[in-house]
Amino acid sequence: MKVTEKCDVYSFGVLALEVITGKKLGDLISSFSSPSACENKLLKDVLDQRLPPPTLEVEDELTTIARVAITCRDLRPQSRPTMHMVSQSLSFQTAASTGGPDITLEQLLKI
Repeated sequence: MKVTEKCDVYSFGVLALEVITGKKLGDLISSFSSPSACENKLLKDVLDQRLPPPTLEVEDELTTIARVAITCRDLRPQSRPTMHMVSQSLSFQTAASTGGPDITLEQLLKI
């Protein structure tokens, strides 16, 4: 395997998902690549349960972080965003609601 900036993007996605879930993603990570496995799983069900539920103002930010992290770990390196795109997505989050923690993982894959 050739090391490229797309490997860094993938690693960022894994790390971001580990931070918001509070778990190593070994088993969970494969479920993010299959829409059928994500159908009924809510984002709030995979968030770190040791932390209090997110406030309304944090919900959309968590959704954005999860969406970006999932796209970063696309199995096809050419389909992953650049770190510049990731930075822009996280910096210039739109004010429109993206679903909050009640969004399913399948819906996150489609945003």
